[in-house]
Amino acid sequence: MTQLVKDVMTAGVLTLPPEASLVEAARLMRDRDVGDVLVAADDRLLGVLTDRDIAVRSVAMGHDPHFMPVRSVCTPDVLTVRPDADSAEAVSIMREYGVRRLAVVDDGHPMGVVTLGDLARARDPGSALAGISAAPPNTGA
Repeated sequence: MTQLVKDVMTAGVLTLPPEASLVEAARLMRDRDVGDVLVAADDRLLGVLTDRDIAVRSVAMGHDPHFMPVRSVCTPDVLTVRPDADSAEAVSIMREYGVRRLAVVDDGHPMGVVTLGDLARARDPGSALAGISAAPPNTGA
């Protein structure tokens, strides 16, 4: 049976405006237990920001994350997939470009994110990746 991206994606997309600070982004990621947020303005996708972007493109460079806007370190050329695409298309794009997540976009509007973990849980629920992706977050200090 064909699985569509909209059936396996993480819906309820998290977005921030391009002028939001990296601290705001990091707190949102922490509070929602995610590793990325989409950067959008007027419901249009402008980029994707990952926790790694914050660490490598800002903090490691000595920038102050309180004053650094997300637009300055996000990836502007976001790989996307439509919600009505077959999940196999998402897998193919991830393989071709070596990425772990795709923004799900419908007519330029962000709808969600589909991750490698989402696809593993849907396509191979017994796999190690699916198990890791489904595990609750480690909240210990």
